[in-house]
Amino acid sequence: MKTISKIILIGFTGFILSAGFSACSKSSDEISEYTNVENEEDEENEEEAKDEDYSDWTLETHSNSIDPNYDVVFDNTNVMCLGIVIDSDKWESMQTNLASIFGSSSGGQTMPGGGGMPGMNGGGINNSPGNNDFTQETEYDNPEWQDCSLYYYTSTDTIEWYHVGVRYKGNSSLRSAYQSGSSKLSFKLDFDQYEDDYPDLENQRFYGFKQLNLNNNYKDNSCMREKVVADLFRSFGVPSSHTRFCALFVDHGYGKEFYGLYTIVEEVDDTVLKDQFGNNDGNLYKPEGDAASFAEGTYDEDEFVKKNNEDENDFSDVLNLYNVLNNEEDTRTTDTSLWCSDLEKVLNVPEFLKWLAANTIIQNWDTYGNMTHNYFLYNNEDTGLLNWIPWDNNEALSDDNSKVLSLSLSEVSESWPLINYLMKIDNYKNEYNEYLQEFIDEVYTSTSMNSLYDEYYTLLKDYASKEGNYQFSSAVSTLRNHVSSRATAVEDYLTK
Repeated sequence: MKTISKIILIGFTGFILSAGFSACSKSSDEISEYTNVENEEDEENEEEAKDEDYSDWTLETHSNSIDPNYDVVFDNTNVMCLGIVIDSDKWESMQTNLASIFGSSSGGQTMPGGGGMPGMNGGGINNSPGNNDFTQETEYDNPEWQDCSLYYYTSTDTIEWYHVGVRYKGNSSLRSAYQSGSSKLSFKLDFDQYEDDYPDLENQRFYGFKQLNLNNNYKDNSCMREKVVADLFRSFGVPSSHTRFCALFVDHGYGKEFYGLYTIVEEVDDTVLKDQFGNNDGNLYKPEGDAASFAEGTYDEDEFVKKNNEDENDFSDVLNLYNVLNNEEDTRTTDTSLWCSDLEKVLNVPEFLKWLAANTIIQNWDTYGNMTHNYFLYNNEDTGLLNWIPWDNNEALSDDNSKVLSLSLSEVSESWPLINYLMKIDNYKNEYNEYLQEFIDEVYTSTSMNSLYDEYYTLLKDYASKEGNYQFSSAVSTLRNHVSSRATAVEDYLTK
């Protein structure tokens, strides 16, 4: 088997410099050009693993004995530069596996090298607001894991992580990007995926993080939506993953290629819970399918996908929420006060209403109310309440009014009871309206957002140009316009 057994960092020259990437965490005159200098036959066995050189390993960078270092990994002041180095046969296996899941791609690659952003000429899912029929994507098997080396280019050094698990990630977005012929696909990294094969790397971490997602900014020429929206949610008191812009380079045996501008997204079942709730032992679900709607007759434990506590056959928390929403006595209409009390014993209602208000303003259509996916539920063990955690925000800040929900939410049917039922109760409706105003006044303001977009434009423009994203500037202008237009929309709605 041909492998890349040695990577030498030979100087910071080459096509990276031509782009003038001064925003990268490694300065433009220091970004490393690495090359495969030695190919040899190599038996991967336990004895050889013991002889490997893990000289970059330190407690602060690689071990699980420290708390996650958010200041390093999610530093918003620059673009993180990462490099994936993987043997050519392992890379080919990943491509074969992807083809077995989705079929063949269209053939004409749009990234890297060919220009253009994945998904901008089609793909995705279109669902009209309030449709009684649940719109859900086909669930595919997860792509296979393979073993790679990961390099982090800092302003002063280049650090390697060893035998890191890498696989493609995503569902409909991965399928659409792949079938369009794009090579700019999303990845998931797991830093101790191969610890059984390499015991010396047990519990390897990336500055305290076990897993990280590299999202390809699917259908987003601004390359900002995933990051901006996640940060907006957290600023508004809604739990959400930390994010960071990332320039990704890949060498799969034929030299390094710039794969494009990505967004690093924190894994919810890795560090989000401990960081934002102070605990992580409660049940965490990622609902997928009809059951994710909580509509009457849809309850199905198989569709409440557990991300932890899998060995415990305890779904009582989500079942309690389903039963409150769909109780046979119909106390929602006969004894509203009792129904609200029961609901508030199982669901963090204010936090859900905050999410609903913010999500409706930012016009994120690819989630609850339109789609039966893209959220987590976490049972906070300190309160016993289920908490809403949004996920996958690349479709937010949309200017496609055919997909988004209105601010009144009046078109949302009983197929989405968490919206329809709560909006029929005056106290909840008033609280939702108050959150709309608060989000516009304190979080999603023209002053703060335009300043943020100025900063991010400067950070990203050279990367966007390098990957052939010629709609970058106009896409950022669309984001700016969205802020003012949504403030006007909220004002018009609340003053009716």
